[in-house]
Amino acid sequence: MTPLIGPTGAPDLHVMTFNVRRRLPALAARRADRWRLRRPRVQALLRAERPTLLGLQETLPDQAAAISDALGASYRFIGHGRQPGPRGEASPLFYDTDRLELLQWRQQALSDRPDEPGSVSWGNLLPRVLVQATFRDLATSAVFLAVNTHLDAFSARARVRAAQEISGLVADQPWPAIVTGDLNAGPDSEPVRELLSGDTLVDAWTAASATLTPEWGTYGGYRDPRPGRRIDWTAVSPRIAVQSAGINAQSIDGGWPSDHLPVQAVVRMPRPEGTA
Repeated sequence: MTPLIGPTGAPDLHVMTFNVRRRLPALAARRADRWRLRRPRVQALLRAERPTLLGLQETLPDQAAAISDALGASYRFIGHGRQPGPRGEASPLFYDTDRLELLQWRQQALSDRPDEPGSVSWGNLLPRVLVQATFRDLATSAVFLAVNTHLDAFSARARVRAAQEISGLVADQPWPAIVTGDLNAGPDSEPVRELLSGDTLVDAWTAASATLTPEWGTYGGYRDPRPGRRIDWTAVSPRIAVQSAGINAQSIDGGWPSDHLPVQAVVRMPRPEGTA
């Protein structure tokens, strides 16, 4: 397949957010949903695109293993299931160790008890998490924060409260930040307004110097792309230059890798102080 962006060299970083759709039991899955059919499509997509930083949602352990196989030996991931154990769906961050050095990371529940795995608050019926990590770019020495999440699908209140939590987390630390995730919320929604409030974060799509595709609705539902709401997001600190952004609507071998479309961006970090 022809990549939308593909491997990207320094000083740029290729960022992708992608809800891969959890693997469903065989008897419960319609044909388009079946992981045995989607797995080679997901792998082909990621082999072609090779993002430097990849935020995933709805990922089960066997799916994470398949994605690791596709990306190759230089990639690692952080994040685990949202249920105690840990088990269940995860929102991992994959990163290319040839380019990024992991300095520290943490997973927390999106609840009033962030250190309690599986905890729920704010109206969400299922546990929701964020994964945060601090990276150093080995090519440029830039240090940045990455946050990946999947907000609640049913409770607007939970989405607003989680967006406030993420915005506050970014504001309370010194580094430029990249936030990826399935927000289950469109551009005009209250959760997105909360996430982008103040001067903490901006929408990478509207900040991009170039958009590579139409503004497709990112919940594709295994159908031909069409204009609609972006519910899968990349937001960045205003100091980060967004070179380009796109929504990858390519089908592969007659079908789509997921019911969501990957959202991709090429970003450039501010030059660290003291570098030429």
